[in-house]
Amino acid sequence: MMTLWRMNLMYQLLNGLRAKEHHMNINKQPTIDELARLFAVCKDTLDNHIVWIADSGEVHVDAMSPFTQEDEFRDAHPQMRTALKMFRRGQGYVGKKAAADRTYVENTLQALKGEWQKSRLQAHSQVA
Repeated sequence: MMTLWRMNLMYQLLNGLRAKEHHMNINKQPTIDELARLFAVCKDTLDNHIVWIADSGEVHVDAMSPFTQEDEFRDAHPQMRTALKMFRRGQGYVGKKAAADRTYVENTLQALKGEWQKSRLQAHSQVA
């Protein structure tokens, strides 16, 4: 019998293998094409997904097992600085069709940039 932890680990490993060939850093002038490539390798019909940014600025699009809640995912990723809301499977938020919708990807990139700026301002105000 497979435990929930083991299932989550398998999902993360499989998603990591798919996404390894595509990188995007929010601090290095990210492009619509970079985000589209991250979306294109995802399977919208299989999993919920979460788009998040690590403290380093690296952007991730990770699959979440059907049993994982957003707060559990955040707890398992302490390097997460900020994230967009979870994308529910089957809604067309990731995958090849989503990646082909330039307006959608551009809007998502702008949302990511906005969340990154907010997180940086919050971190700066906590230090001051």
